[in-house]
Amino acid sequence: MNVTLVLLIVLFAVLAVIGVPLALALGLSTFVSLALTTDMLLVVIAQKVQLGADSYLMMAVPLFILAANIMNYSGVTERIFRFARAIVGSMPGALGHANVVASVVFAGISGSAIADSASLGNIEIKSMEDQGYPTEYAAAITVASATIGPIFPPSIPLVIYAGIASVSVGKLFMGGVVPGLIIALALMVLNHILSVENKYPRDERMTPRQIWDCFRESFLPILSPAIILFGITFGWFTPTEAAAVIVLYAFILGFFVYKELKLSYLPRIFKETMMTTGIVMFIVAAANAFSYVLTICKLGNVLTDMAAAMPNAITFIIVVNILLLILGMFMESTAILIVITPVLVPVAQAMGIDLVYFGVMMVLNLMIGLATPPFGMGLFTVSQVAKLPVEKTVKAILPFIPVLLVVLLMIIFMPALVTWLPSIVM
Repeated sequence: MNVTLVLLIVLFAVLAVIGVPLALALGLSTFVSLALTTDMLLVVIAQKVQLGADSYLMMAVPLFILAANIMNYSGVTERIFRFARAIVGSMPGALGHANVVASVVFAGISGSAIADSASLGNIEIKSMEDQGYPTEYAAAITVASATIGPIFPPSIPLVIYAGIASVSVGKLFMGGVVPGLIIALALMVLNHILSVENKYPRDERMTPRQIWDCFRESFLPILSPAIILFGITFGWFTPTEAAAVIVLYAFILGFFVYKELKLSYLPRIFKETMMTTGIVMFIVAAANAFSYVLTICKLGNVLTDMAAAMPNAITFIIVVNILLLILGMFMESTAILIVITPVLVPVAQAMGIDLVYFGVMMVLNLMIGLATPPFGMGLFTVSQVAKLPVEKTVKAILPFIPVLLVVLLMIIFMPALVTWLPSIVM
């Protein structure tokens, strides 16, 4: 194996284990491995870092983050949760069901699992605690339902994958709809079983008038994913333009419809957006340089040769999923996606695998990593929101992991669940 490649992987592993921030670990391992083992001009690293973030498509990322923050400060989050409660009624485990439904709706605004966990989590967990649910159960179902965010359109990880793999964002967004709904249904079935078994409380039944009021108040935010999907599908605007349209739409809702957004909130909104964007784009930029070293070390060729020795494409897909599940337990999903997509996509193409299906499958797998011990980022985010030791959240999340894995297996062995809708609509 190439000395540069070995040094790159070893250095990155050591830096990650000792707690160096992920973007720095990626950047330092790239710089040191090239400096010590090659004669390459190190300015190339700076160029690759800059090119990693310099993308018209990537402009959609901060815009989607900004739109979600604007809606959070406009009272949209509370309206979405009230609407979700109205839909599920008073069935057993109603607030758990509402948690899942709210995640589906909010996914159409934020496109991020962490944003879902942080924004909805506070409202959902407090409401469930007030109704008598154990805090750890409320936290666990919040983490599990947050995995829907990056699957259901719009999705920041799918935008990143599209930029790397040169795949239609619209097809990826359409491809994520059915898997996202399947995850929601599966989580609601499990929630029902656990709620009946543990005698979790029912919610109060709403009157038809209350249900109508909840729907009316949340209808305009619910239109967000429809605006994005139809706009991209019918060629009205590009994904980046769609993100800009949603930002404008969020401002209109906040200032003129709900009238809860104030000018004094804007500095805080922009600050939070810049901080989140900075973290994401720093990882994107450093991971691009890291991925470049993997490419020049011909890791893709090695994987292609290994894949050629496999009996069929499904074997390759299973191996990839096992690798992603392991990486997802220890690394941030965005970094994994950026590092590994340029290596795996050519191999998948050579084996005749549909890249829309491959992208949705990869993102779903990595989202399971957010909820998987020991280092799933969603576990730590929600534990902090719930003011709960992470160990309790880890214990409570365990029944949800097999359900998410079953959905992943369905996607692996039934690609039509991803490709059917894009093939009809686009």
